[in-house]
Amino acid sequence: MDAAETVEPAESAESVEATEPGETREPEGTREPVEAGAVAARADVMPSADGPVLDGIPRQPGAAPVRKAVREAAAPVRVAGDESPQVTGRQPVTSLNRSGVLPAWLRPWRLSPTPTGTPFTFFYATVLVVTSAVAEYADPALVQALHRGSSTDVAHLVRDPVLVLSASALWVAGGIASPYVLGFLVVLTALERRIGGWRTAGVFLLGHALATLATEVPVGLAVLAGHLPASSLHRLDYGISFGVAASAGALAGLLPPWLRWPMLLGFGAMLVDDLMAFTDPMTNWGHLLSLAIGVATWPVVRRWYAGGGGRPGPPGPGRARARARLRPPRPPRNRRPPPARRAARGR
Repeated sequence: MDAAETVEPAESAESVEATEPGETREPEGTREPVEAGAVAARADVMPSADGPVLDGIPRQPGAAPVRKAVREAAAPVRVAGDESPQVTGRQPVTSLNRSGVLPAWLRPWRLSPTPTGTPFTFFYATVLVVTSAVAEYADPALVQALHRGSSTDVAHLVRDPVLVLSASALWVAGGIASPYVLGFLVVLTALERRIGGWRTAGVFLLGHALATLATEVPVGLAVLAGHLPASSLHRLDYGISFGVAASAGALAGLLPPWLRWPMLLGFGAMLVDDLMAFTDPMTNWGHLLSLAIGVATWPVVRRWYAGGGGRPGPPGPGRARARARLRPPRPPRNRRPPPARRAARGR
């Protein structure tokens, strides 16, 4: 006989009641008491596949302990030989996001170009370093001839517009110490990581070409009208500043508002200050025009960024939220109600 089926031989005085003559009563001593362990075990089992669970029987064929299995599944797994304490409860908040990657503002090294992450900016910067070294250490007469041949003045634009527009973007006005070199590295790297290399090159060349034409065509017209001397057709004009300004304006459209407007206001104030100095008004007007051209590309670059046009980076919720914010809303679709609702409406 099992331990759960033991029979108590004696009865307490309070449990025995008087019976009338002729009546028979089953002695309560023959009943099998239910132990506390069986009641606790009954709460941990599921109904058997063969039938319902019977009281007083702790285990039946086909029954599976539910709470125990849940407790075992929720318990932390300890590796053999690992003496580290098990961490339970809510984990402490760290600087990592849900994907285990640092946020973008905690990764300043992503503002520097790399050959695999930002190939256009990296190789373009390499070319600028080489040409700046040539301009610094080569013979001055040779450097002057190269600058003259690459100048986007009216005379060269009339003869070879594509050649001079491309060649003028290979030089840095002011050398490697120009502030536009730092702006080139930071702005084009950030823009290429968001929309890709080919599209970044397109934005840069768009601002460079349009701002150059917008400043040189009025000079040619003024010379034809007699308001400027003929020497204005050969003014020296080269550099990357127009493309950098256009790229900065385009990048501002992909930044959050708390960073977008201070960037635009600060850069625009610097350009206006240069224009007020009146040292080179045509070039200064070209900087403002190229910044406006970059701002005008916001709808296009936002669509590129929302569609995932950049090179794949580390996953993170910040990038998904930014793309969802820039993605245009979908128009609501008129769905017909199911047949049951249509029938109910028709009654």
